[in-house]
Amino acid sequence: MLCMECGGTAEKGYTTDVTDLENCLVIIRNVPCYKCLECNEVIYTADVVQRLEKIVEMAKKFMQEVSIIDYAKVA
Repeated sequence: MLCMECGGTAEKGYTTDVTDLENCLVIIRNVPCYKCLECNEVIYTADVVQRLEKIVEMAKKFMQEVSIIDYAKVA
């Protein structure tokens, strides 16, 4: 896959996604992605973005100050 930022090569990997909801910080670990070898840009596929949005919506219901969630362990 090519990086949309610099045109470099992006390889499959994993990252940590952080979403700040003003009164709650949602940290999602082990998120599958593509990482650019040149500029370190992180690229998500559409299905990963959709799943991240669902996880964040779920975390909003608990509204803890910090929520750390493992992507692979959420159904």
